[in-house]
Amino acid sequence: MKVLADCSVVVFDMDGVLWTMDEPITGAAEAVARCRSAGCAVFFLTNNSSRTRDSYVQKLARFGIAASRDEVVTSAQATAAILAAERPSGRVVMVGEDGLRDELTAAGLRVVPYREGEKVDYVVVGWDRGLTYEKLAQAHGAVVRGGATFIATNRDVTYPDAGGRTLPGGGSIVAAVAASTGVEPRTIGKPEPYTLQWILDRTGSAPEQCLVVGDRLDTDVALGRRLRAWTALVLTGVSTREEAEAAPEERRPHFVWPDLSFLE
Repeated sequence: MKVLADCSVVVFDMDGVLWTMDEPITGAAEAVARCRSAGCAVFFLTNNSSRTRDSYVQKLARFGIAASRDEVVTSAQATAAILAAERPSGRVVMVGEDGLRDELTAAGLRVVPYREGEKVDYVVVGWDRGLTYEKLAQAHGAVVRGGATFIATNRDVTYPDAGGRTLPGGGSIVAAVAASTGVEPRTIGKPEPYTLQWILDRTGSAPEQCLVVGDRLDTDVALGRRLRAWTALVLTGVSTREEAEAAPEERRPHFVWPDLSFLE
């Protein structure tokens, strides 16, 4: 089936779809080019909160994929935009990396350490490869004693590594904070609808004109299904064909492809 003929926008996950860590996945650049040639708007949507949008543009370019900053949507960007709209100049205790910090501060939020007796608006937790016990203690204190609302950029428990391996993802850190505080977070990234709905609104596209391409059933496919978009699982990342075949309808992809060479 030639899906591009019926689509006006294609949304690619990146990690596990276009690359794994710093290894490009064969055929990714060509697939993106076919989408553009077919007249589709292209967006790159990731739950990874550790990198800035500009760094993603640079990484895409290294792998032969030209993209603008406006075509990249991250869970960090979405989190910052939503929280800044709710509480301009809000105080945030953060567990995460530079990409998350940059988006929060660019949106006018104040990233602060937790100090006993001080009020905090949000605790925001994302992927943090420099995680320490002190960072967990700061998040714990801000939620339990500082009155902060607990926010997860995403809840991916694993992250696709090179060679088919996986690493602990941001969701594993979120789970640690949830366990210690007894509080479940509000989640912004996939499969919550915020990011994809923003793309649909911006392009003026109906869900049935959109294809979401990802490597995870629980985030990429679940997001597309939730908003009634078309969904494709590529088997170059986390989820397997067997898992897709056994998945409930809300996480079952419309298409399962070995790789992006099947996108046409």
